[in-house]
Amino acid sequence: MMAADPQSRMPTGAAAFDLVPIAELQDIKGVLFPKSIKYRQLILTGPPGSGKSRLIQKIGGWPEEGYIDLTLDIWWRAQALNLRPREVHLGFPFVGHEEVLTVFDREWLEAEPPPEIDYARILLPPAKTHFLSTNWRARFVFEFLIPPAAKILEGRLDRKRHEVHPIDRDVTLEQVEKQVDVYRQAALHFKRAGILIYVRDDFEGVPKDIAIPAEED
Repeated sequence: MMAADPQSRMPTGAAAFDLVPIAELQDIKGVLFPKSIKYRQLILTGPPGSGKSRLIQKIGGWPEEGYIDLTLDIWWRAQALNLRPREVHLGFPFVGHEEVLTVFDREWLEAEPPPEIDYARILLPPAKTHFLSTNWRARFVFEFLIPPAAKILEGRLDRKRHEVHPIDRDVTLEQVEKQVDVYRQAALHFKRAGILIYVRDDFEGVPKDIAIPAEED
């Protein structure tokens, strides 16, 4: 594994981690992706304003947004994931909240302190158990778009001036930082669970892998 890029250290917080540049890349419609993935495996996710729609449009992906409730049984079989590449919003379980929430739901936005992800309620695709079974963990590759919060805020404030998205009406840097951190936590959780993921940490950035400490391998 390549050495971690010191400039790609995620800010200290609940989900601080190092990112390692992926060495072997391929060009798909003018955008760099890991060489190991296939176009139809791609699922793009990330906080509001992270560049998902822009990237999907650039690579000619499915134009409509999807949604995944991570607590639903066999969500990996959902029809929303049959049309790829596409962007999806994630519904998370949070401690103290019975209903699954997205990071732009009013209940989540107004919660103080920010609720913690309830990892025990998240369901993940099973590992391949025998030769004829579907390898659900290899069926998709999740790209987590997680640019710096300040850059996301800049873009969302511009959208606010043009009244493009209602969710930008009351956007603040603190709100964006909390949304970004939830997606960092999700990326790390997926990575540790053996789901195929990588991170793009800037709007025009290259794909990077999360560096898992050797003791966790």
